[in-house]
Amino acid sequence: MEELEVKRVIGLMSGTSCDSIDAGLCEVYPDMSVKLTAGINYKYPEHIRAKIFQMFSGEASVKDICQMNFAIGHCFANACKILISEFGKPDLISSHGQTIYHYPFDKKLDNISVKSTLQIGESSVIAQETGVMTVSGFREADIAAGGEGAPLVCFADEKWFKKLKKNVLVQNIGGISNVTVVSQDRPTFGFDTGLGNIAIDYCMNKFFGMNYDKDGEVAKSGVVNDNWLDILLQDDYYFKNPPKTTGREYFSPEYIENALKLAPKNPEDIIASLTALTAKTITQAYERFIYPDININEVIIGGGGAYNPALMKYIRNYLPKHIELKTHDDYGISNNFKEAMAFALLGYCTYYGIPNNVPSCTGASKRVVMGKITDC
Repeated sequence: MEELEVKRVIGLMSGTSCDSIDAGLCEVYPDMSVKLTAGINYKYPEHIRAKIFQMFSGEASVKDICQMNFAIGHCFANACKILISEFGKPDLISSHGQTIYHYPFDKKLDNISVKSTLQIGESSVIAQETGVMTVSGFREADIAAGGEGAPLVCFADEKWFKKLKKNVLVQNIGGISNVTVVSQDRPTFGFDTGLGNIAIDYCMNKFFGMNYDKDGEVAKSGVVNDNWLDILLQDDYYFKNPPKTTGREYFSPEYIENALKLAPKNPEDIIASLTALTAKTITQAYERFIYPDININEVIIGGGGAYNPALMKYIRNYLPKHIELKTHDDYGISNNFKEAMAFALLGYCTYYGIPNNVPSCTGASKRVVMGKITDC
């Protein structure tokens, strides 16, 4: 294998919230540590973002998907160009792309598996527009090896947090919430705990005309409706054993609208209850699937949820008192750009041919090198 060197990598991530493209210029080191040099949140143009949500809802044609694959590639390239204009060209660009469908179920058609995932944002466009080798298409290799193609950030969590020498839960709260269990006692594993910000954001838009609950202010002004919360907590997904992943395909607008039929009348109470739902499903996942086997010392929160004081307060209240609650920032890892940093690391490993999935997290049958390289 080629000797490992420090590489400058732009990591690109656009998650299920689809609020922006997170672009992080990083230095990735041979010991798998990652240092963020600079990061930007590149807002999707209004009509492109609207078209992405059309794809989420299943209302897009094949023509739409074809066009958006290239259009989103241009958006990703534009985000990179902003960083390149200030810091020069990196050695690599590593792009997660924009997930528009994730189907982690081993169903068959004519006895052929249709387990699949689709992230768009054409890497050839990114490579040609920037003049930089681009790594993309990470999830497919894990699915081909029998996994669910998610969660992938477990790989970075293990590299970054195993050195703490204690048992920690690394919790990302984006549109969907996912946890990585980094333990001294057993192999790293992880899974999607369920809803993150998807339902909160949807209802903020529906009732308040806002994209999200800034600083948790609306949730703070409402009261949790315990009856409705208890109903929402009965969803089958929360009881399913890991490994498991989910997304907008399951927690869809139809799912949320159906849930709202039993909601309290006051919109502030709806937001408070949905914020409590995210917190409760996270902590219940720990109680069901983690605490019985592992003594946890600390929970480390990252993603957009780390910036929501109301959500953080609910999580603190639902956690056992002896478990410390921290954020990624406490460890010098950006809450905002953590996933971009993780994909910078994944792309670095792809470049060097280093296996970068964690089968105990995804359910894959073996370690594989995820990612496809597009040269410029």
